[in-house]
Amino acid sequence: MGIVLKKTHKFFILFLITVLYSCNSNIEFTEYNTLQNSNWKSHEKVSFIFEVTDTIKPKNLFINIRNNNNYPFSNLYVITELKTPNGDQIIDTLHYAMTDAKGKFLGNGFANLIENKLFYKEQIKFATPGEYQFNIRHAMRKNGQIIPLAQLEGIQDIGFSIEK
Repeated sequence: MGIVLKKTHKFFILFLITVLYSCNSNIEFTEYNTLQNSNWKSHEKVSFIFEVTDTIKPKNLFINIRNNNNYPFSNLYVITELKTPNGDQIIDTLHYAMTDAKGKFLGNGFANLIENKLFYKEQIKFATPGEYQFNIRHAMRKNGQIIPLAQLEGIQDIGFSIEK
């Protein structure tokens, strides 16, 4: 009986944390895409479509990466593309640290799942209301090689979020 209560208690605490986290009033948009077999193919763009109505208040944009212990690198290179309603495109190549100097994964998580909330754009104001599209693909290569890795192992989910 005591073991069942402990498992139920742990589940309740995890559920409560999830609910409180999801009720964050600063989050205006958040979405995740799960990658099949925790492999991100080099040609695979992960896309997010979102609507902008507020062009006055500044926003923070985040890339959310969930990786497992099979991720083989200490960093992550990505190429992003933000398409605006008027057809403009903003393309960036970004570099993020995924581990500390000792090789321990950064971010938050438990068991075999680590989540990193990575700044994409800070305090930006959207110029035009309407539908935007954010695309992201990995640009990881082995040292000295030009061609990206065909598959990047250990990335389970890719997310995008917008906060006030």
